[in-house]
Amino acid sequence: MAANNNSSSNNEIESTDQVGIRIEAATNTDDLTDAFGSVGTSSSTSASTSTAYKQSHFGSGAIGQLASNGYSSSGYHKNVAKMVTERHAAEYNMRHKNRGMAIIFNHEHFDVPTLKSRAGTNVDCENLSRVLKQLDFDVSVYKDYRYQEIMSTIKYAASQDHTHNDCILVAILSHGEMGYIYAKDTQYKLDNVWSHFTANHCPTLAGKPKLFFIQACQGDRLDTGVTMQRGRTETDGDSSMSYKIPIHADFLIAYSTIPGFYSWRNTTRGSWFMQSLCAELAANGKRMDILTLLTFVCQRVAVDFESCTPDTPEMHQQKQIPCITTMLTRILLFSDKEKSLAGRN
Repeated sequence: MAANNNSSSNNEIESTDQVGIRIEAATNTDDLTDAFGSVGTSSSTSASTSTAYKQSHFGSGAIGQLASNGYSSSGYHKNVAKMVTERHAAEYNMRHKNRGMAIIFNHEHFDVPTLKSRAGTNVDCENLSRVLKQLDFDVSVYKDYRYQEIMSTIKYAASQDHTHNDCILVAILSHGEMGYIYAKDTQYKLDNVWSHFTANHCPTLAGKPKLFFIQACQGDRLDTGVTMQRGRTETDGDSSMSYKIPIHADFLIAYSTIPGFYSWRNTTRGSWFMQSLCAELAANGKRMDILTLLTFVCQRVAVDFESCTPDTPEMHQQKQIPCITTMLTRILLFSDKEKSLAGRN
């Protein structure tokens, strides 16, 4: 169901999901997409979308961007980083002194004329910041940054010593299209951000989780969904040895929607993806591993939300499903930080 606005309504329904978090479901007209314009204006941006498709020949996801940008083994040189986890450990070492940095780029207003303000994004930002602090992250929020400001912030973060940190997290809340995200002043590819944290560029994060959460459209296609109905009948080696890892290992990139499709945002409650992510992190962030948790995020978005734009019939009653790209090599669980562990590496 679509998310509510803040006003009360006789049609408002409240339900409790499987983890006990109350989700509000109602009929209102506050659902928008996180494309580069308002709903129903995809024709005005077809040229830029076409350009994005051509430039994203190999795909728009993390894997496709690696291929399109020509990453290869040429120019190889020996890279060495400190081993932070035993070779065959099932879980990441989350017993460092600090959880790590969490960087949120929150975009509400834009200089690009075709980009409309993203009402509801500040709700997303506040909720995400709150739950990440509860998970012991050191949270920094950057509002309406231009591209060069984003890159300066990312380069600075990558240059820091993360020896005593468990991981790093970057969240981007913005407009987007196929393969691109928008800063305040221009579009850019996500790999311009995360490539600075590969093991060869940021050795103190080598072998540690690098998490990216992207709330943005990835195109202008719509998902009408399928109605599910019940059927007529029902039946009941040596871990101390050094080892080599790929420089792109240990990344997780969670997109709010799949490539080519709209991502929906409620103007008062925030985006469907961020609402669901924050609810799961708050309820299960220290109880479930990240991939299990994100599976339930996908379930929330897929089952509990539906667009409500009756004045724009072609956008009405649409669905959405997040897309998770994982290069994680171990189970990731945000275990409690204990004072007794302070100072451990």
